[in-house]
Amino acid sequence: MSKVLIVTGGGRGIGHCVAVGAAKQGWDVCINFAGNVERAKQTLDLVEKAGARGIMVKADVTKERDVMRLFETTDKKLGTLSGLVNSAGIVEPYGRIEQVNAADLAKLWAINITASMICAREAVRRMSTKHGGKGGAIVNLSSAAARLGTPGATVPYAASKGAVDSFNWGLAQEVAGEGIRVNSVSPGVIDTEIQPKGRVKEMGPKLPMGRAGKPEEVADTILYLLSDAASYVAGAKIEITGAR
Repeated sequence: MSKVLIVTGGGRGIGHCVAVGAAKQGWDVCINFAGNVERAKQTLDLVEKAGARGIMVKADVTKERDVMRLFETTDKKLGTLSGLVNSAGIVEPYGRIEQVNAADLAKLWAINITASMICAREAVRRMSTKHGGKGGAIVNLSSAAARLGTPGATVPYAASKGAVDSFNWGLAQEVAGEGIRVNSVSPGVIDTEIQPKGRVKEMGPKLPMGRAGKPEEVADTILYLLSDAASYVAGAKIEITGAR
């Protein structure tokens, strides 16, 4: 029986690569997206070409009702959940702290922090042996920004990912005895569309490896954390930064 995976933000960047890579490893995949249906369709096509079952579900993960519908739809169409990748996220607002406003911060917290927690809640309700589940794995997307601070550019984003780090460690301990492994990855500069225009070109040569990372390189680590090969890995945060 195939394992079932939900990937939030699964239509682009790292999420897209996780969805396609998971399908190649035998997972059935729910691709969550918020707006770009064409990108989600492209991901779904590759998932199905890999021989896996796939569905795409439009849901705004900042809305609790949408999250519940996302998981309920996956239950009905794919079956028992085995994994969750919290990949949806944003970087904005850009600039120094004196330029930010409360509305932009609320949007950032909603998708980078609250959405990850509510999605994890729904996953735990299904996977925890305490609730009759068979266990599973959750992978959260953090960022090297939480360590670097990104002063003058995206300090609020760094703070949001610092919250993800705390949540990841606490949740890992909370559910480790219930068959659920919780881990995170902490990417550095990765060549995806979430990056501000020109940043990859500017930063790449300055990095220790002389280049930015590829989304597939992050996805490979996430797929390892989802796999049985990582059966005793829980509470970890893996840096994927090319030594930065």
